[in-house]
Amino acid sequence: MHDGSDIGTRVRALREFRDLTQEALAERAGVSVDTVRKLEQGTRTSARNTTLRSLAGALDVQLERLVGTPTVTQRLSEPGGGLLALRDAIQDPGGLPGLGDHDLEDPPAPPEWAVQVEAATDLYWAGAYSELAGVLPLLLRDGRAVSRDHDTAPVWRGLALAYQLAASLSTQAGHPDWAYTAVERQLTAAGRASDPLMAGMAVSTLSWVLLRQGRWDQAQAVAERRADELEPSLRRAAPDHLAVYGNLLLAAATPAARRDQYDDAMQMLTVAEAAAIRSGPVRAYGSAFSVTDVRTQRVHIALSGAGLPDRALTAATDVDVASITRPVHSASYRLDVAQARYQTGDAAGALAGILDVEADQPEWIRYQTLATSTVRDMLEAERRRNTTLRGLAARLGVDPTL
Repeated sequence: MHDGSDIGTRVRALREFRDLTQEALAERAGVSVDTVRKLEQGTRTSARNTTLRSLAGALDVQLERLVGTPTVTQRLSEPGGGLLALRDAIQDPGGLPGLGDHDLEDPPAPPEWAVQVEAATDLYWAGAYSELAGVLPLLLRDGRAVSRDHDTAPVWRGLALAYQLAASLSTQAGHPDWAYTAVERQLTAAGRASDPLMAGMAVSTLSWVLLRQGRWDQAQAVAERRADELEPSLRRAAPDHLAVYGNLLLAAATPAARRDQYDDAMQMLTVAEAAAIRSGPVRAYGSAFSVTDVRTQRVHIALSGAGLPDRALTAATDVDVASITRPVHSASYRLDVAQARYQTGDAAGALAGILDVEADQPEWIRYQTLATSTVRDMLEAERRRNTTLRGLAARLGVDPTL
């Protein structure tokens, strides 16, 4: 939990630690010194996500640290599970070359373990992070043991998927360094499976991890490069191939937009939609791909860097929300729409949208800086006390006593 004033406190502490004046920080971040001053004084408790990212970059810290995003799950896991156990499973020295994995317990049979990987994937896309954190550490350890006893492509592909889940959960929970290691393990497992498409999905995950670290140029470059390497024939390629290729283009588009390359990002989405039309809806490699996935990304891209909320709402009219198959993806899209509504002056519509998302995804929403920053803005702008808004702010850890 954190309160709204903490952002200014952290900005000031980090600035002073680095011996920067307010003017110097503002210049490095490309923001006004008045913004820095008001944040530090507490007369302003929020800023646009782009401003916060710029300040985080200028202070050389991850955005999650600056805004105080939770880095724990909502509920404690049973012994043997949880985020620290996940870290230990990802960074287990026994998995390193030459050190050996000396787990003496009998692993499950490959078919049983594959079912467990599929169930864990469903937990992730349902937003059940606490439950997933409870089972994922053992799933990784069992997967390494299974792969030691059964050196087959399906087992290695399953282990790659397990590490993809570990990378995704670590990133959502504000631990991108663990996620980076998990992606390295995912790429190794994909190589053992001799599966270039699985490796392609690993690069898509890596791009997202780099994006969350603020490394936008690298996030775009790795995804674009792998998409070029996997570029299929739209007429002859298999649906799985088209899906991985399309997901790589979606991964590259967001950092491109944040780097003020909006037209390039939209061109990537145009190509991705052509691939989606050809492939039809696909569920493969722990993810999904469809025309709807591309169209929701158009909404996100319009907000990510270009700051075009009107265009985002126009793009939203082409999205069939009922066809979004993953609950977390639906929540993310609806949160984008709520943000666009708020930026176009529809505060009531934005609040209703965020409350709707919270009702569906009460744990997931706590990790979303977009939700907390929008609620902070609403609190600052409210003309009369809104009990519903302040209740939401309290649940998200935003100071309700402004």
